[in-house]
Amino acid sequence: MAGSQALLITVLVIGIAFHSTLLVDATIAKSMYFNWGAHHSSILGNGDDLRLVLDQTSGSGIQSKRAFLFGSIEMLIKLVPGNSAGTVTAYYLSSTGAKHDEIDFEFLGNSTGEPYTIHTNIYTQGQGNKEQQFKLWFDPTSDYHNYTIHWNPTQVVWYVDSVPIRVFRNYESQGVAYPNQQGMRVYSSLWNADNWATRGGLVKIDWTSAPFVANYRRFRARACKWNGPVSISLCAIPTPGNWWMSPVYKQLSNDQQGRLKWVRDNYMVYNYCTDFKRFKGQIPTECSKPQF
Repeated sequence: MAGSQALLITVLVIGIAFHSTLLVDATIAKSMYFNWGAHHSSILGNGDDLRLVLDQTSGSGIQSKRAFLFGSIEMLIKLVPGNSAGTVTAYYLSSTGAKHDEIDFEFLGNSTGEPYTIHTNIYTQGQGNKEQQFKLWFDPTSDYHNYTIHWNPTQVVWYVDSVPIRVFRNYESQGVAYPNQQGMRVYSSLWNADNWATRGGLVKIDWTSAPFVANYRRFRARACKWNGPVSISLCAIPTPGNWWMSPVYKQLSNDQQGRLKWVRDNYMVYNYCTDFKRFKGQIPTECSKPQF
């Protein structure tokens, strides 16, 4: 019996160590592949530069080869310049199926000279309706900017150039679903959404401005690889390899909370938690809980 227990412990320790160190830090070409529109999009240079294209024939999209559970997913993106009204550049994590989990960045195009809108959302067990939207404090089309999703058992944080813009904390113990049971792949796409993206669909795509191009580089997934249900526990064990489990990532620092407040005070344009009319006075449970 003692020998069996020792063997079991040894196997578990080896499994944890192996699982925890399976972190991805590779180029776009090695980590991702086109899932549609490959005929007019491309991976360039050293394999770490990507062009997604939208024209009247098709949009385009890419996804990661692997799924992940917890960690940090980041990409440098330069959005469609000029008149991008009606286009959406999406960058998100998602599992599959009717009960899927999903964590979204969506960049809603606009007419020349008007600011982009960042549309964020989170789905748990197939249920979304948790939208928050922001304007940006810079021109996202003139240069590359870092967009990061940080995700652990305690909270999901959306970052723009290391500035937190949104937090969704885990209140599963109080009946609020949280994305911690499904591995998610990384997706990005550029597509025609002129039925809703710009001013609720009032402004349509001007196809004379096509092709529309979004540029990407330096995809990094410093995250725990999903190897099936065993990952639910292995990716959440506080080991040195599971760096996202460190206490420092359980809550934003005072400085980060200050920057988050600055963004939300000055650049937030929609918050589902304050949309009383939409929810007929029954605001979702998490909206009454501390998020920061």
